[in-house]
Amino acid sequence: MPQYHVQQQSAIQPGLAADAVGLGLRRGMLDAFSELQPGDIDFFEVAPENWIDLGGRFGKAFEALAEKFPVTLHGLSLNIGGFAPLDYALIDDIAAFIDRFDCRLYSEHLTYCGDSGHLYDLMPIPFTDEAVAHVAERVIEVQRRLGRKILLENASYYAALDSQMTESQFITGVLEEADCGLLLDVNNVYVNSVNHGYDARQFLRELPLERAAYMHIAGHFDEADDLKVDTHGAPVIESVWQLLGECYGHCGSLPTLLERDFNFPPMAELLDEVSRIRDVQATGEVGQ
Repeated sequence: MPQYHVQQQSAIQPGLAADAVGLGLRRGMLDAFSELQPGDIDFFEVAPENWIDLGGRFGKAFEALAEKFPVTLHGLSLNIGGFAPLDYALIDDIAAFIDRFDCRLYSEHLTYCGDSGHLYDLMPIPFTDEAVAHVAERVIEVQRRLGRKILLENASYYAALDSQMTESQFITGVLEEADCGLLLDVNNVYVNSVNHGYDARQFLRELPLERAAYMHIAGHFDEADDLKVDTHGAPVIESVWQLLGECYGHCGSLPTLLERDFNFPPMAELLDEVSRIRDVQATGEVGQ
C-alpha cells in the first residue's frame, strides 16, 4: 500500500471499506447490473428519489441488487441551499428507504434546486456568510430529522456569483457549522478549476479533507478549452485520473464511486474504470 500523508479521521464513517469501489446505478443499466458478481464492484449508488416506492420489474430488480451489494444514496431534490421549506415528507421517505435497505450513507449536492417548484437543475449558491448560516441551519435540521449525519458534495457551477469568500472557504464554512461530512467529487474540482481559472491542487489543500468520507469520479464534456461541462456521459480523462491520485495522497484511500448517467458503454468498459480506481487506491500510481 502507498504511504499516504493522511489527515485526521473522517467525521463520518460510511460503513464501507476504505478501498471500496462502486458504480452508479441508472435504470438503463439494470440488465447489465444484474449480471454483476460480488468482487466486480463493492457497492452501488442511486438517487433515492428515483427508487422510493418503485414497484414492478424495476422494484424487484433493485431489491435483488440490494441483497447482493451494499447501497449508498446520492440525493437530487433536498434543495439544501433553497428558501422553500424543507420537504419533510421526502426526508422521512429517505429515512425509511435507508432503514429498509441498510444504506451505508446519504449525500446531497451543495446547491439549490427549487423555489415555488422544482427547477430540475442544480443551481449554485452565493459564497457568503449569510449563505453559510442558511445552508448549515437546513443541514442541521435534515440531520436531526434523519437521526444521522449526511455528506455534502462540492458542486460544479458555470456562473461565478457575487461572493464574499472563495469556494473552498464557503464549503469549509458550511461543513464546519453544520458538522457534516464531505463527498469529494474529483471531476467537479477539475471542471471548476478550468472554468473558473484556479489551481485544482491548491483548492484541495484548502478544503477540510478531514471531513471527506467518500469520493466521486466521472467524465465530462469538452465544450471548449476553457469550458468543461459535468455530464457524467463519457470516460474519465487523464487529468482527472491524476487528480484522483492527488486526492488519495491527501486523504488516504476512501470509498470511491464511478458515475455514468448516459451514453452507457458495455459493462466491461465501466469495470475497466472501476479496476483503474482500485489500482490508484492500492499503488498511488495512476498508470494507463
